[in-house]
Amino acid sequence: MKQALVIAFTIFFAFGCNDKSSTTDVKTTDAETTSAPIDKMDYPYTLDQPYKDWQPGNQIHAVNVMKGLKAYENGDINACVASFGDSVELKFDGYRAKLSNDSLKKMLTKSRGELSAIKVKMGDWESVISKDKKDEYVTLWYKEIQTDKKGKTDSLSIVDDLKIVNGKIVELDQKIQHYPAAKKK
Repeated sequence: MKQALVIAFTIFFAFGCNDKSSTTDVKTTDAETTSAPIDKMDYPYTLDQPYKDWQPGNQIHAVNVMKGLKAYENGDINACVASFGDSVELKFDGYRAKLSNDSLKKMLTKSRGELSAIKVKMGDWESVISKDKKDEYVTLWYKEIQTDKKGKTDSLSIVDDLKIVNGKIVELDQKIQHYPAAKKK
């Protein structure tokens, strides 16, 4: 039995090998390996503005955004608002406003003051820039566990889209999903 397997593998190997002199090398260029020509796509939706063809962005923006979030988590509101521009547009569920940095500081001080603890568990992040280099964003995906002053704990799944201009956050668009309460046994 072992001899039959050895013979079969030898035959398979012999026929599987090509004569190097009869083959031609096919070389690909970077353009061929990174993107192939795409036929015109028939998208089911249209955009109000042309597609921005997002590219990987500057990772330092992601670092700065996360440092601001970490400062908020630790209760250091001054360090948190330092990552924001002179004014910031906020887009939350049921709330939209454009605030000065000072007004943002008051708002964040109040909201963080209502909590005894926050724990962020980062899931992922991405820094992107439009192909024309006009728009830069950082997106964060994370779980936030909040405990209020009365001891009630809530877990949130959060996605933050943050527009970056000159290295500062000028827009925060936050989407939140509450995790279901744990079932009592």
